[in-house]
Parts: sequence; structure tokens; C-alpha cells
Amino acid sequence: MEIRNIAIIAHVDHGKTTLVDSLLRQSKTKLNKEVALADCIMDSNELERERGITIFSKNASVVWRDTKINIIDTPGHADFGGEVERVLKMAEGSLLLVDAQEGPMPQTRFVLKKALELNHKIIVVINKIDKPNSNINKALNDTFDLFIRLGADEETANFPVLYTSSKMGKSGLEPHLHLMQDITPLFDEIINYIPKPGGDINLPLQMLVTSINWDNYKGRIATGRIYNGKINEGQEVIRINREGQMDKHRLTSLMTFQGLTQIETPEIATGEIISIAGIPDIMIGETIADINTPIALPLIEIEEPTVKINFSVNSSPFAGREGQFTTSRQIRERLYRELENDVALKVEDNPLGGWVVSGRGEFHLAIFIERLRREGYELQISQPQVITKIIEGKKFIPYEELFISVPEECSGAVIQKLGSRYAQMKKMEIKEGIAYLEFIIPTCGLFGYRREFMTDTRGNGIMNSLFYRYQADNSERKKRDRGSLVACENGTTRLYSLTNIQNRGLLFYGPGSNVYKGQVVGQNSRTKDIWVNACKEKQLSNMRSKGDGGMEHFNVPKTIILDDALEYIDDSELVEVTPKSVRIRKIALTELESKRSQKVLAE
Repeated sequence: MEIRNIAIIAHVDHGKTTLVDSLLRQSKTKLNKEVALADCIMDSNELERERGITIFSKNASVVWRDTKINIIDTPGHADFGGEVERVLKMAEGSLLLVDAQEGPMPQTRFVLKKALELNHKIIVVINKIDKPNSNINKALNDTFDLFIRLGADEETANFPVLYTSSKMGKSGLEPHLHLMQDITPLFDEIINYIPKPGGDINLPLQMLVTSINWDNYKGRIATGRIYNGKINEGQEVIRINREGQMDKHRLTSLMTFQGLTQIETPEIATGEIISIAGIPDIMIGETIADINTPIALPLIEIEEPTVKINFSVNSSPFAGREGQFTTSRQIRERLYRELENDVALKVEDNPLGGWVVSGRGEFHLAIFIERLRREGYELQISQPQVITKIIEGKKFIPYEELFISVPEECSGAVIQKLGSRYAQMKKMEIKEGIAYLEFIIPTCGLFGYRREFMTDTRGNGIMNSLFYRYQADNSERKKRDRGSLVACENGTTRLYSLTNIQNRGLLFYGPGSNVYKGQVVGQNSRTKDIWVNACKEKQLSNMRSKGDGGMEHFNVPKTIILDDALEYIDDSELVEVTPKSVRIRKIALTELESKRSQKVLAE
């Protein structure tokens, strides 16, 4: 049976996972009942379903007219670029999905650039043509321009184009939805245009490990592609680690993909994507080689992290109440275990306490923290910081390319705010009442901006960023322009006290919430912190009852989620993360200690 290996690449929410669902269903791939009824078959992770994005790459396969097509669904967000870079190595070609209404977006450029660097054959799929405001010709022309800007040669730029509605499961060579029957034209184009896997079955075995999973019975399972040779069940192999050291192992399981499941196979040859078990400490990027002629494959190169956060054991008055894993040993083991699956992440012990965790961006680290709390871990985290470099005595910091589309009437406020954050405008274009803006901005300038952006654009703005490069630091970290409302005593919040406090700013809690001294209960409308009593009750007397007096309206408090908390905190605060709660607290839990620490920082 012939094989085709393809990756599905696109910007976030352009329909990758929905298209894969259509390919699986229309190829009559056997799915279990629970999976078949799901909206997004490939987004199996709870966090992926909630956020509507792909975070982890996944493998599947379909059989179409005696050809096996291995499909790799990749993340579309640039913060998960480490996942994209390594899994693209398993494929010879890519389906580039472009939204017919939005056209190529910032992450479209990111994933396409990675595919072109690997000399992939690209099939452009103009998706969502059923949208009422779709502009198919513009989307196609912009995609062609993107290929040229990325340096594609003439052959690559002469890409085949298909038009699809992945939601309806239809595709065609012409953008006429009423003439489309099913997804067959896309299958045919994959078989005709994407080349067969390279490699020689007669050469010594070479397999590159690109992802790691865990099975309760088989242990660590390594997934990758065979570049040369063949492999048999129970075979002895040589593992070559990232330092070039070799050791011998015997495989206990050999599997290939059939639909979404892995099935045991006695022998697999060159070009196939497989999973193996039997090597207990195998890592991503290592080579599985022939026992007699071990030859290492090139290492997977991953871009360096740009943002870091300090993780530490929860030390708040509520520590240990809500988490299952709370000790430094448990947290440290979990952090270092993540390095086995996420090559874009770095973890180091902090001499001052805790661990410094570095990632590709705020979102990359926020997703990791969210996964930890859902697994039962309890910890506290500091304000995100950019990773700096010293080159020839000068300080260099990471910069981002920022792409924004907002209603024209909101563009002035956006430009003004970004100007104060040391952003430099590269481009401004106004079409049909929408302003399209491009900036170069320090990564630290984006910290805490998303909340302001959504307020300034009334929720109608779209903002995306990509890592640009390291540049000399000519900026200063913009300090938060508003202080916090901080609880001055332990207790339960009361409506009486909160009603009096709400005039000072925006509250994060309603009545009946347990708080402790030093916990942030709201945002002040002014620049300095205010310590408030959120637990004060109305005193009774023999002349009035508890309900007497004016009834002032109580505003609905803002619920703080993890992403909001990371954006909000400054260098005097921490985020307390537990399976049940996300709290913001002061590092110094009393007003006197807080003032002393701020004085030290000022000096």
C-alpha cells in the first residue's frame, strides 16, 4: 500500500481540526461511538475543547483508494511553535488552510515559513467559502503574495488550490459550493500532488522521535517516522540521545496508526509514522538506529524561549486546602517531567527559591499552568518577565511583530496606547471601515495590554503577535497605571463593606467569599494600592435593625481567570493557583511589609 504523509497547517480557528474530522468521516474510518459523536474529533483534550484551539499535535490515518494517508494536525498558535516545528519533519507536504473571509493571518505566515524551510509540497485550501462575507479572490491573491514574501521558488508558488467548506464536508477545484458533493477532490489532490515518502528500505534503520506519550501498560511510547530501513516487533535497536551517546534496547511494542487508534504491527518499513515502546527514558529528538550501523539523524532545532515565570510552592494562608500535589518535590518532579514532551519549554532551579520556567510566550506558559491546576497541583507564580541577552556589553530583549485589525474609530486609542509601550508602527491600512495596523513592539510592552485592548476596541478588535528578533533594549517596562484593593484582614466578604469599597475601583469578589490579609480583592481606580476591609459588617443597635438604611446598588464583580491574573499582576504580587481557585496576592501580606518592600525596590 502506498503512503502519503501530510500536515494540516493554518492560523488559529481557520478550520484545521474540522477539516480533519471530515476526512476521517468521509473515508469511512472506523471510530468508537464516543469519538464519532464529538464536534471536533481531533481536539480530544478538555482544554482544547474549551478554548476551541489545537494545543497538542495529533496523528491519524485514513485509507483512500488503496493509499494510506497519515494526517498530522498541528497547533496554529505561534506560542506552540515548538510543537509545529518538530512534527512537520514527519511529512513531505502540507495542506495550508486559509479562511476565505480573513485571508492569511499572522500565524499563517509562521507555519507556512516552517513548512517552506522543510521544502514541503503545499496544497492551498481556501476554507469556509460558505461564510456570507467571504472574499475568495482576495484570500487567494494574498496567499500568493505571502508565498512570494517568504521566498518561495517558482515551482512552490505555483501551488494547487482547492475550495472547501470543512463544516459541510465539501471541496472542489472551483469555488462553487452548490456544485460540490463531498471531500473527494481533496483526497485526489493529496494523492496526486504530495510525493511518496523518501528513504531506502535497504539502508540501516533510522527513526526520529518527535513526540512522547504514556501508556499505563506499555510505559513511554515514542512516535516518529522511519527515514530509512525497516523495523520489526521485538527487534533490538540502538538509541542515540541528543549528546550522541548510544545504548541498546529491545522493543516491546510496535504500532502504527489506523484512524485515531494505534494497532500492533509485526513489521513496518520506510516512510511510515509509527509508535514504539520498550525504551523507558527515551526523549524527543533522539534517533532510533540499526544495532550494527547506528547513524544519528540531525537534531530538531527549536527557537529559544522568550518569556519566563518563577514557580514556587504556595505560601499563602490558604495553602494546602484545595490542591492534591502541594510539596516542592511533587511540583519539581512535574515541571521537569514536562520537558520530556515540550521541547520549547525550559525549567531551572532558582537559587532564591522555586523554579524558573521559560516558554515561547505568555500564552504558552498560561496553558501549561492551567494544565497543572487541572491535574491537582497547587502553586504560586510571579509576574512574567522577558528573557534578556547581553551581546557585546549591550542588553538585548525580544521584540514581537504585532498585527491588529480594529474598527477605524478605535484605531486612535490603540495607536496611542501602543506608542506609550514603545511600539513602532510599520504599516497602517484602512479598508471598509476597518484599520489594519502592524507594529514592532518589545515583548514586555505587550504584558497586560490585552485587557486594555479589548476595552478600547469594545471587544471588536483582533490582535496577533509573532516573535520578531532580539534587539537592543531602548525601552522601559511600562508600570501598571492602577493600584490594587488589598484585603487588610482575614474573613468572609460582606455586602455592606463591598458596597462601600466598590466606589474606589473594580471588585474581583462578591459577598460570601473567603479572603485573607494581603489578598487582592479588586483594582483601584488610582495608581497606588489601598488596603481595605472587605469583611466589615454593619453593626446593629437598639435603634435600628440590620436592614435599615439606604439600599445602594452593588455592581457585579469581575471574575478573574488565570490569563487575566497573569496580565494584571506587577512585581509586588503573585498569582496563587489551585485546582479550585485563582487568587492574586501581595508578596508581603501586611501593609507595613508591603510599604517597606516598595521602598527597597524604589531605592
